[in-house]
Amino acid sequence: MIDEIRHNDGMTSATTQHSMTVPNPSSSSTRHSTVSDPNRPTPAHPSVSGPVSNSPGNNPAAKATGRWWIYGVFLALAAAMVFVAFTSGVFHRGPVENVSPTLAAIPATYDASRSFSYLQQLCDIGRRPSGSPGMQQQQELLAKHFRQRGAQVSLQTFQIRHPENGSDVSLANLIASWHADRPKRYLICAHYDTRPFPDQDRNNPKGVFVGANDGASGTAGLMELANQMNDLPDDVGVDLVAFDGEEFVFQQGRDDYFLGSTFFAQKYKATPPAVPYRAGVLLDMIGDRELRIYYERNSLRYAPKVARQIWGVARKLRVRAFIPKERHEIQDDHLPLNRIAEIPTVDLIDFDYPREGFGAPSYWHTEQDVPANCSGESIAAVVWVVHEWLKKQ
Repeated sequence: MIDEIRHNDGMTSATTQHSMTVPNPSSSSTRHSTVSDPNRPTPAHPSVSGPVSNSPGNNPAAKATGRWWIYGVFLALAAAMVFVAFTSGVFHRGPVENVSPTLAAIPATYDASRSFSYLQQLCDIGRRPSGSPGMQQQQELLAKHFRQRGAQVSLQTFQIRHPENGSDVSLANLIASWHADRPKRYLICAHYDTRPFPDQDRNNPKGVFVGANDGASGTAGLMELANQMNDLPDDVGVDLVAFDGEEFVFQQGRDDYFLGSTFFAQKYKATPPAVPYRAGVLLDMIGDRELRIYYERNSLRYAPKVARQIWGVARKLRVRAFIPKERHEIQDDHLPLNRIAEIPTVDLIDFDYPREGFGAPSYWHTEQDVPANCSGESIAAVVWVVHEWLKKQ
């Protein structure tokens, strides 16, 4: 996955075997997010009235006393704020903890242990960047998994130029379809490529990145959801899509993101299906052991109804990991789906990995993004919410 807010929508291109342009919905370097900071009070500036000759403002001793009194108040307030911050967990720098994402038991059909085993299988492959042997192995694993659960599986292939050496790189979106003849169709998706390197790792930015949360967790969510595809309304069909090339990025500001989802959206726009998607859901970084999924601002901008529905389902199921507040504006695979294909799509993502707060550790794009820092219960809880939402369509 990427960083948080990208402020512009530059158009770049990648060469495909279909001679189609693959624009990057955002030209800034990484998936950024902005977080609204609380308003800070501005201290008042009292004035002094009365005759100048008697004004305390002309008395150096009075000025000094007033100054020290103000400093003392500020220090006391600062100490109180720091105390509150530490006791409330804002500066929680301790080890990652298992925090239950729900207040009620997750039904047994959404198996947390099974969900975690899927994530572990993917990470056991090792690195899975676009065009790599690991990606090919992952494609074979997923195709077999989805076919065993009744899906029609296809690869949507295209080519790009390697951003480092200009060589051809073959990419493929993996599409698993259930009940393609039904009149209501929905898209559930994730990216399944991993970052080439853990570029945010302070100690080893060129090390091995297995992408347990950023890549494998969303894909494991699709694998778990595949077990539920026979429990849908009679008029609902679903496509589970794994996007390639979400972050085949070696240099920030130069290389393009969202290649697979952009290609998918362009093909969808150019050749609309007989039954269009009514909505889409993107699963990204849903495996955090301290899962907290806020409303994402682009999701509210493009698909507010879908977002409200999903958070409403989470509230009824008592899945407390879904926080009904805005926090981040994320540049992610849902942008091409919304902007190009015009599929109202929301991004379910916990960008604060493992937690929010000043001084908190960050495992994003580091060698610490490993299965040990992820939770099958978190993945199962998200799948539960998404499946229940599908059942209400």
